[in-house]
Amino acid sequence: MALPDFLIIGVPKAGTTALHSALARHPGLFMSPVKEPKFFLTDGPPPAKGGPGDAETYREHVWRRSDYEALFDDAPEGTLRGESTPFYLYDPDAQRRIRETVPGARLVVSLRDPVERAHSNWTHLWSAGLEPVGDVIEACAAEKQRVADGWSPFWHYIGLGRYGEQLRHLFSLFPREQVLLFRYRDLVDRPAETLDRICGFLGVEQGLVTEVPRENVTAHPPQSRRHRLLARLVRLGDPVLGQRLTAPMERLLQSRGRPRQPLTWAQRQELLAYFAADIAVLQDVTDEDFSDWLRPRERSGGLVGSRPVGQRQARNGRPRGGS
Repeated sequence: MALPDFLIIGVPKAGTTALHSALARHPGLFMSPVKEPKFFLTDGPPPAKGGPGDAETYREHVWRRSDYEALFDDAPEGTLRGESTPFYLYDPDAQRRIRETVPGARLVVSLRDPVERAHSNWTHLWSAGLEPVGDVIEACAAEKQRVADGWSPFWHYIGLGRYGEQLRHLFSLFPREQVLLFRYRDLVDRPAETLDRICGFLGVEQGLVTEVPRENVTAHPPQSRRHRLLARLVRLGDPVLGQRLTAPMERLLQSRGRPRQPLTWAQRQELLAYFAADIAVLQDVTDEDFSDWLRPRERSGGLVGSRPVGQRQARNGRPRGGS
């Protein structure tokens, strides 16, 4: 029976695609050819409806047990099998399904500053023409209704970043020694050291993978008549042509884009209101200091990340590097 020995379970926009590619280079590891099969997200077929573009995503969902096991059929004897679906941490039911199916699996979690994660997530969908709201603050305010309307987890900009409650539930199912947590910023700033830490946790030889492939930096198209027209066409989509129709339009959308612009401190403060209480839970659950996430940032971006500024001593612990 071919099932994974380990899973990268979180979080979206925290380097999981790059990590999957990096670990695939290790001779002792076999990463699923489908990077994000989403198998544990449902007990059967995925939903028929969702938000803009969700139908295309659901078509990629590997939900049959036989198809999922087939992903690992080509794993060389003696290698550890792994897959990466960064929504597993967010979904309590997915956590329970993992516990029922592969209770001994090792779980890897990359945590990113939740405000930066939400902003990167929104930029990703805006640049693809799928996000109808041209302001990240307004898009986050719309989340409650989007969840009620059945939009898929990738639209849950706020919910995906509440790591404290997610990890508290995970640790009720799995022993802590079975879970590795690290910061996205460590993968960016210290890739060799971080990859060695992950390989050590998985029990394979260290020092064989030292670099993380650079992620594509998502362009941020400006609001314009051209963007509105192309985005409307992308959101209309086509149930048959799918990506064959939308991919060229997405390339057009990003052709005049600029790098993602950092949030202002005022914007950051507004979004921090969604996360402050959960960051306290995260610190309690992990016994680590994440108070730097409550402060301004001096840099941001995909695999360029963010780092705290300011030298104030945290009230509940020592300052640490950013995520």
